[in-house]
Amino acid sequence: MRSGEHKQPHFLSLNPFGQVPALQDGDLTLFESRAISQYIAHTYADKGNQLICQDPKKMAILSVWMEVEAHQFDPVASKLCFELLYKSMFGMKTDDAVVEENEAKLAKVLDVYEARLAHSKYIGGDCFTLADLHHLPNTQILMATQSKKLFDSRPHVSAWCADILARPAWLKVVAMQTNK
Repeated sequence: MRSGEHKQPHFLSLNPFGQVPALQDGDLTLFESRAISQYIAHTYADKGNQLICQDPKKMAILSVWMEVEAHQFDPVASKLCFELLYKSMFGMKTDDAVVEENEAKLAKVLDVYEARLAHSKYIGGDCFTLADLHHLPNTQILMATQSKKLFDSRPHVSAWCADILARPAWLKVVAMQTNK
């Protein structure tokens, strides 16, 4: 991304928005991380962890929490990540008012999560699924910022974060990012 390769014609043929990620699997080209992860989870459902549910009712519940992540958690978490991490990387000043506004919004989302996680180990049910996986990138970043307090002040959310952030596969991703 730093070299701008994602804005070049070859990459734009994979993702017309010029954003990472993109995936080619044979004649199939996908972009958008959630669509890619769903495709992989369905295609390789017989390998590794079951990130989706075969039971229609359980899958419906999982889908609800995937939508909650996409529409409730991600918008505010992404704004906080931008303000608290990415702006400083680009020499920009953090807007404290934006941080305060979005921390208040995130607190409301995490209150809902706290209630949910009081009754299930993971956000989508009793096992780790795509609903949890989709939270990992922004949660990883926010746990290294002042917003960590929002997660830590909710015992069920805090335990859930500790669990998903300690998964061996995620730790490998984090190690790859830090070894660049």
